[in-house]
Amino acid sequence: MRVFITAGEASGDKLGVALMRGLRQLVPDVQFRGIGGPLMEDEGLDSLFPMDEISVMGVTEILKEYRHLKARIRETADAVIAEKPDVLITIDLPEFSLRVNRLVKAVSDVRVVHYVAPTVWAWRPGRAQKMAAHVDQVLALLPFEPPYMREVGMECDFVGHPVVTDPQANAEEAQAFRDKYGIEGELALVLPGSRRSEIGRLLPVFAKVATLLHEKRPALKLVIPAAGNVVEAVQQAVRDWPGAPLVLDPRGDDVAEKRAAFRAADVALAASGTVSLELAAAGTPMVIAYDMSWLSRQIIGRMLLVDTVTLVNLVSETRAVPEFIGKDCLPDPIAAEVLNVLDAPDAQNAAMGLTMERLGLGGEHPGLRAAKAVLNGLKSGITIN
Repeated sequence: MRVFITAGEASGDKLGVALMRGLRQLVPDVQFRGIGGPLMEDEGLDSLFPMDEISVMGVTEILKEYRHLKARIRETADAVIAEKPDVLITIDLPEFSLRVNRLVKAVSDVRVVHYVAPTVWAWRPGRAQKMAAHVDQVLALLPFEPPYMREVGMECDFVGHPVVTDPQANAEEAQAFRDKYGIEGELALVLPGSRRSEIGRLLPVFAKVATLLHEKRPALKLVIPAAGNVVEAVQQAVRDWPGAPLVLDPRGDDVAEKRAAFRAADVALAASGTVSLELAAAGTPMVIAYDMSWLSRQIIGRMLLVDTVTLVNLVSETRAVPEFIGKDCLPDPIAAEVLNVLDAPDAQNAAMGLTMERLGLGGEHPGLRAAKAVLNGLKSGITIN
């Protein structure tokens, strides 16, 4: 069995490696080609080019990188067409993935599976209809997504979210983290995202939040678990923040330290995204804040169909997690809400627990579920262990 698989950012690399392992468990002689990061490469993928070359988000950012992105799309599609795999699996990154899928389907009958349903429930519902012309099957991370895909004729399977398989620190590990850095009082995580565009846009706002928090809670310790690709930029940006924030550098591969920080924290201020699910898995209450370029804000703001973009709120069908998005991403209300959460830390517990249950906690590994869904979709007589 030959699989062409693509991912363009860290979350996709994580999904990709789990799916690759699931497929290898079921079909030991499976062969992989495509695009991926270090996790997928360690699993045997020879990436066509570095994964981060196609990690672009936001209308303005895509326009800036359009020519380069278009060339990589064409290169990837040509590689798929030449390879003639049994299945093409594209992971998330719709700006890239769906364009590759369209080019491939225009000249071949390769089965196309897209892993991570587009957020048609949030904005631009017409995307589902458009992608149905060149996507055969969707693997969904969220339990409420399959009906949106099936309605326009695509197969869709809810396969569970990978966050439910992440190991979590225990109380002893959390205390050891506090002891290591001499943190005796309240601890707040600051999570400004993993893209350089996010860092550049959010850290100036978060800097003002940090100043306001320091004025009200001078003993509050800020800890920033930075992504490896932006850690130096984060270190530079926060060097003048009050209270000497602690920046965790992940380049030493000490994932356990990040997990311990999540468990040890009393609250988190985080960019919108899947990190809200990581915090929920760790039982850490949160405040979500996010902003985009002016153009992206105007376009997306007019299309948004939901009153929250925080996944914990959406999956739990509550509005337990406060969020400040777009024009509301302002230091004063954000700081006030962080203090409110510190004063009432248990208010989000029920929503976080329900979220993890609905995402598949305690069930079959999402990577294996995804692999079974792909193979069931193929129905090609491939021998499965």
